[in-house]
Amino acid sequence: MQKSESDIQKPWPWQAHQTIRKLPIVLVLDNIRSTYNVGAAFRIADAFLLARIYLCGITAQPPHRGIHKTALGAEEAVAWTYEPDTLALLAKLRTLGYTIVAVEQTPYSIPLHQYQPTSQPHVLVFGHEVSGISPVTLAACDLALEIPQYGTKHSLNVAVCMGITTWELAKLLWK
Repeated sequence: MQKSESDIQKPWPWQAHQTIRKLPIVLVLDNIRSTYNVGAAFRIADAFLLARIYLCGITAQPPHRGIHKTALGAEEAVAWTYEPDTLALLAKLRTLGYTIVAVEQTPYSIPLHQYQPTSQPHVLVFGHEVSGISPVTLAACDLALEIPQYGTKHSLNVAVCMGITTWELAKLLWK
């Protein structure tokens, strides 16, 4: 049986949402070109109560029609910051105790289902939809995770990767 809108417990109003304890995960969107993928990131961050989103490089920022179309208002509930320099941001987050995790297919990436996180807060870095995370940014990460894929295509939409990775990490950190 499907839940009605009134059955779903939601923090309301938006100000109350800001006071809820957040999961110690932040998303770094590095040069994400699609405003719809950015909007999806806001929805994901809202759904899992993530601490913050950092928008870097060419990534669009709210207010933006394309972001709002997918975020459906989540861009007003989720804390976000624009940072032009991804490397400087990652260095700063490392000094604050974050584990910096690239979500990217590399020769050294760990399959997502095998990752055993520490209790440290995590940064999940997602890169450009076509070229991925740049080699320089990838080198600034502590590790890389990948979602194993078995079909003929070996890539997923970046927003789909954000959702899957965030859900899997959230399950482990909520324990």
